[in-house]
Amino acid sequence: MSATPRLEIAAGSLASALAAQAGGADRVELCENLGDGGCTPSHGTIALARDRLRIPLYVLIRPRGGDFIYDEMEREVMLRDIEHCVRLGCDGVVLGALDARGDVDMPTCTALRAAAGSLGVTFHRAIDVAHDPARALEAAIALGCERVLTSGAQPDALAGAEAIAAFVAQARGRIAVMAGAGINAANVAAIVRDGGVSEVHASARGPRPTPASTRLPGLAPTVLQTDVEQVRALRQALDALA
Repeated sequence: MSATPRLEIAAGSLASALAAQAGGADRVELCENLGDGGCTPSHGTIALARDRLRIPLYVLIRPRGGDFIYDEMEREVMLRDIEHCVRLGCDGVVLGALDARGDVDMPTCTALRAAAGSLGVTFHRAIDVAHDPARALEAAIALGCERVLTSGAQPDALAGAEAIAAFVAQARGRIAVMAGAGINAANVAAIVRDGGVSEVHASARGPRPTPASTRLPGLAPTVLQTDVEQVRALRQALDALA
């Protein structure tokens, strides 16, 4: 390959974002509630991440889990969250919205894109549940997005590698295609090779035990957090492809 594929880490907390940086990630997508596909993190989390990260910081703009069809109040929330990211000097935002037909909601996405101004924009995995993913890719290009994140409309990027490769061919360099979902150090080389992508997205999470004194009835004994060693292993696997 002519260049080392870039590594983005989906970080569900400030600690995860710092672990991503320490492990060699090229970029952080900051979010919370990863178990439900990710939502917009708190303003405090965004502000501290901006202060402490030296690598590019993109923030997920998603007011809730579930579908990607948003009402007027949710659209206003997303606009306000983007405005906050602009004020804090974030590098980019990650967004997407669909209409009731399963097409990209162009009025909503156009407004969100305009609010982002000069920030970079990634179109997220709403493309994977669009009625016509190929048409959705053209919409993301028309919006001026830098990249689209996709698993090829499959549960994970390895299973969707063929569809991801079709996206890359369709894009013809007009937008970057970033593979995501289920990526780890063991499969990332195959995904890059078969999908033809130059960017990959992973959470690289592992369990972080909680102190024994906090293990109260009904509370999980561990939390999932981005692991420095998993990020480092991904980085090494990608560097080996160059």
